[in-house]
Amino acid sequence: MYGAGLGASWGPHGVRAVRGRYGGYRLPPLMLSDDEALAVLLGLVAGRRAGLTTTERAANETASAKIQRVLPKHIARRLDALLEALAFTDQPGEFDTPDAGVLLTIADAVRHRRPVSVRHTDRGGRRSERTLHAYGIVAHGGRWYVTGKDAQVGEDRTFRLDRIADARALPGSFEAPVGPGPAQRVLSGLATAEYRHQVTLRIHGTVEQIRAHLPAGVACLEEHDSVAGEDRAAERWLRVEPRAERLDWLPPVLASLGRPFVIERPDELRDLVIELADRLTSYARRA
Repeated sequence: MYGAGLGASWGPHGVRAVRGRYGGYRLPPLMLSDDEALAVLLGLVAGRRAGLTTTERAANETASAKIQRVLPKHIARRLDALLEALAFTDQPGEFDTPDAGVLLTIADAVRHRRPVSVRHTDRGGRRSERTLHAYGIVAHGGRWYVTGKDAQVGEDRTFRLDRIADARALPGSFEAPVGPGPAQRVLSGLATAEYRHQVTLRIHGTVEQIRAHLPAGVACLEEHDSVAGEDRAAERWLRVEPRAERLDWLPPVLASLGRPFVIERPDELRDLVIELADRLTSYARRA
């Protein structure tokens, strides 16, 4: 038994978590099945590679090590064998990660619908303090985002959590709006954000064909010259507006579409597509 005064509390499944005097937690041995232990450790590995960790990057590794140390030897050996044999086709992401305290404070504000004050730095290095009515936290593309209403401007905004240096709850409450959920709001916000290049395309195909290569997080999509009563699942001309800091990634994407397209702007993109086509043609003609 752990002594009183250490903040003991009962968790789910009869697991008793006891807060130590230095802020940590002590857990009696957890009864995990082989599948449960595997799920926990693979979750930690996947989270680390996807960039979904906090600023305490070492916490992921130390948590994995602690779990493995208390596992029965026969399970630990099997998991070690799996982790040694496991390979990934992608490289681990290098992302700026949010502060754990900021993440938990904003999560609490989302749950209880309380305003939260945040100190934010935009990508241009400008700092500001904002009052946010946070609707939700979204993990996308290896980063953490919070979306909600910016009380100062009265409009919805999306912020990267790693660019928030401090967050504190404020008195009061707010009502969450109806409509798209937090994930869709983040994707829409990313697709409509200001970037260096404004690109406008017309692509002939279905929504599904285009979204497979240009997802909602990187491009807006709307019908172009649609006909009333037309089958929305049929191939047709669609206007697509990607937002890009660089243009060099777009020509291979357009080539992979396998669909007719028209570049309306910018001319620089048209030149890059022609260069790619000439390069591929020269490669294909080599003996």
